[in-house]
Amino acid sequence: MATTTARKEAVHDSRFDHDTAIRLAAEEYSRFARVLDDLDDDDWRAPTSCPGWTVRDMVGHTLGMAELAASLPEMARQMLLATRAAKRSGRPQIDELTDLQVRKHQQLSVPDLVAAVHRIGSEAAAGRRRRPAFLRSRTIVDQGPDGASPESWTVGFLTDTILTRDPWMHRSDIAQALERPMELTPDHDGILVADVVTEWAVRHGQPFDLTLTGPVGGRWSSGTTGESITMDAELFCRTLSGRTPGTGLMATFVPF
Repeated sequence: MATTTARKEAVHDSRFDHDTAIRLAAEEYSRFARVLDDLDDDDWRAPTSCPGWTVRDMVGHTLGMAELAASLPEMARQMLLATRAAKRSGRPQIDELTDLQVRKHQQLSVPDLVAAVHRIGSEAAAGRRRRPAFLRSRTIVDQGPDGASPESWTVGFLTDTILTRDPWMHRSDIAQALERPMELTPDHDGILVADVVTEWAVRHGQPFDLTLTGPVGGRWSSGTTGESITMDAELFCRTLSGRTPGTGLMATFVPF
C-alpha cells in the first residue's frame, strides 16, 4: 500500500493532559472488558483482521498489553524478551511482543481470561497514572509496524495515547469480526477520534476537508483547496491503522 509523504513531528507527544488520558484509559479498558461478557464459543474462535489471530488471540494480546501498562517491571520483562526474540528471528520487535502476549495467555480458560481482563483494567489505568511527568517527557524510538520506519515518541505518547488506542482498535476489530456494532459515544470515542484526526492532519501536512459520519463524527478542515473526504469515523481510524487500504491522504499511517 502506498503511503503519503508525512510531515514528521520532531517528537510525537500526547495531546491529552494526564488526567484526561487516564480517564479515557480507564473507560476504554472497561468497555473492552464488557464486550467479552456476551461472547459465545463460536465468537471466541472467529478470525479477526489481524492475520492469524482469532478473537481469543486478540484478547490474550490485549490482556498482555494491559499487564505491561500496569507494571514497570512487567513492561521491562516483556520488552526484554521481545527484543531478544526479534534479534533471533529478524522480525519486528512489536510482532514478537504481541506473540509473547498471546502465548502467555493461551492456557487460560475463557472464564479466567475474561476475569483477568476485567481485573487488569483498573490496575493498568493506575499504573499509567503513576508514570511521573519526567518519565513521560523522555524520548524513545518506535520502529513502526514493519520494524523499519523509526520515529521519535515521548514515553507519554505511548502511555497516554497509544496504550488507549490499542484496545480501542481491538474493540473495533472484534466488532468487525462478529459483525456487531461497536459501542461509540461522543464523550469517549469522539474524543479519541478527534485526536486521531489532529494527528493525521499533522502527519500529512496538507490542506483537507474531512467529514466523518456516525455517532462520533464531525467535520474538520485546513486550507481551502485540499482533498475532500467523507466517511464513517470508525472506518477512518481503521484505514489509518492499515487495516483497510487507503489512497490519497487516507494512505497516511497513524499508529494505534
